Amino acid sequence: MEPMDIVGKSKEDVTLPKATMFKIIKEMMPQENVRVARDAQDLLVECCVEFINLLSSESNEVCSREEKRTIAPEHVIKALEVLGFGDYIEEVYAAYEQHKAETLDSPKGGKLIGAAEMTEQEAAAEQQRMFAEARARMNGGVKITNPSELDRSLES
Repeated sequence: MEPMDIVGKSKEDVTLPKATMFKIIKEMMPQENVRVARDAQDLLVECCVEFINLLSSESNEVCSREEKRTIAPEHVIKALEVLGFGDYIEEVYAAYEQHKAETLDSPKGGKLIGAAEMTEQEAAAEQQRMFAEARARMNGGVKITNPSELDRSLES
């Protein structure tokens, strides 16, 4: 039986995407003619996984001491300090702020772009248009704009 390093997960279940990690390693090399052996790349990936496990565990401890149930970015930053990575806090915080700004600006960030400029009637009309599109997709491309039309199309 495999050792369970993380609750409910075997060591092989907890990893990072190797292709992505190898790309990051390659991009971080100072010169194009520098190569990194495959086993060195694997070791770097394992070190990253261990660092994330360590940081997650310490973040959880910080969170628990504050009697919180959700690890917040502030807990992660405090964990970096506790673990002796205080020199990186400014850079990590800057990356976090940049991520927040990019996330809020994106359509997936939970903000409706242009919604503030819409009147209530325009927003309702847009909602109805989106419902109609969804109904059309559900009905195999048949555009039904009125729910009673749906009942008639099902009877036929």
